[in-house]
Amino acid sequence: MTSSARQSTLELFQTGSRKAQRLFEREARGLLQSNAPTFATLQRVFDGIWILTALYLARTAYPAEWNVGMTAAGLLAVLAYYLVAEVRGLYRSWRAAPPREEIFHVLVTWAAVVPILLFLGFATKTSADYSRVVTLSWFLGAPGLIVAWRMGVRLLLMELRKHGKNSRTIAIAGATRLARQLANRIREDASFGLRVHGFYDDRAGARRHDPDPSVGSVLGNLDQLVADARQGKLDIVYIALPLKAEPRINSIVRRLADTTATVYVAADFFVFDLLHARWTNVGDIPVVSIFDSPFHGVGGWLKRLEDLAIGAAILLLIALPMLLIAIGVRLTSPGPVFFVQKRYGLNGKEIRIIKFRTMTVCEDGADVQQARRNDPRVTRFGAFLRRHSLDELPQFFNVLMGDMSIVGPRPHAVAHNELYRSKVHGYMLRHKVKPGITGWAQVNGWRGETDTVEKMERRIEHDLHYIHNWHLTWDLKIIFLTIFGKKKNRNAY
Repeated sequence: MTSSARQSTLELFQTGSRKAQRLFEREARGLLQSNAPTFATLQRVFDGIWILTALYLARTAYPAEWNVGMTAAGLLAVLAYYLVAEVRGLYRSWRAAPPREEIFHVLVTWAAVVPILLFLGFATKTSADYSRVVTLSWFLGAPGLIVAWRMGVRLLLMELRKHGKNSRTIAIAGATRLARQLANRIREDASFGLRVHGFYDDRAGARRHDPDPSVGSVLGNLDQLVADARQGKLDIVYIALPLKAEPRINSIVRRLADTTATVYVAADFFVFDLLHARWTNVGDIPVVSIFDSPFHGVGGWLKRLEDLAIGAAILLLIALPMLLIAIGVRLTSPGPVFFVQKRYGLNGKEIRIIKFRTMTVCEDGADVQQARRNDPRVTRFGAFLRRHSLDELPQFFNVLMGDMSIVGPRPHAVAHNELYRSKVHGYMLRHKVKPGITGWAQVNGWRGETDTVEKMERRIEHDLHYIHNWHLTWDLKIIFLTIFGKKKNRNAY
């Protein structure tokens, strides 16, 4: 897409010149919508008020003298917050965005303010003039008050929109599969405050994906869309044409620049199997990731902290049982206590995992045969260990070393990776995260021998579902199911 086309896809606003049109918009769309700039100004004012309120409350809870320096610190914090917030676009409309996205931007904005204040205190040699308790309480309390205020406003607006207030009229350019999904999502959540006016498409009926009549209908071609937008009938236009229709998208964007409608391009990335897609920039060029890991930034830190804290605690608890198991392995069959095997780790990097030896052999070559029912290679004590997953306990050392996580897709032998990567679609995507001692596939019974491609497909399906939807509490659930779940020992031999 050309540079001019990219610029045209940004939100386009123009002010109507006639008083009658402004009055019509006030009545038809709601007081808040017609006063959107005023509302954004109120948000700025209240964000500043909550920052100063948090400082006052911190000073009140831990009595300290309010002096000129404290006033200066509060005003500098408000100024820095405004500057960072403007850069991050914090005062844009959050109408259809999930609450967590707005909360995240507030926290990131404040997180940028804190080091600015600390640096200024250090540079001016005034940091010793401020109470550490008051300062820490302020740093923690300010974002809490801002978030609470914004979520309260959001809940109020959601209720108003559910009752038809503060709503906006939208149109969708393109009768496509993506357009249907977009319209259905808008219909499902009345809190967005969006009303679908209709669809517009130049293509014949056989080439269109006509929408559900309960959502809307095709009102005309793209010329009609531009005409309706020029008449002020539309507040927002979503362009939901296929990616290959770049010339048509470019043409629509240019023509809609002569209207007061806000324009969004809904790129049809559903043609790809997205794995934690996210927008980023290469210089000033926006790009979207198709395959990515969920463990970037805060997510990665939380995951690592979880592994270190829970992993260390579990190792302390299992130290004595592991010693007894090691003795049992040594006494019941000849060979080493531990079995070290090459596996694929994060991003396909080769790692070596540690297990208690459960077989009479230690295979780790180009041809590794999976354990099967009544496998003669498995020792009697080894069968007990495998049935209860006790042979995996030494892998907590791999967790502390950073090669593995407690929860994640189970690592396969290198030979099995090379076998299945060409047979199972998306197989290697499971390596976008660290392998785990246990995982979503394992607690659902998809463990053990995969003697058919279908079984491996089911395992990979569960692994990718975990990566798609990861959150910290899900890890805790999987750990619980690993210990107490009914399916945890299925197919273990």
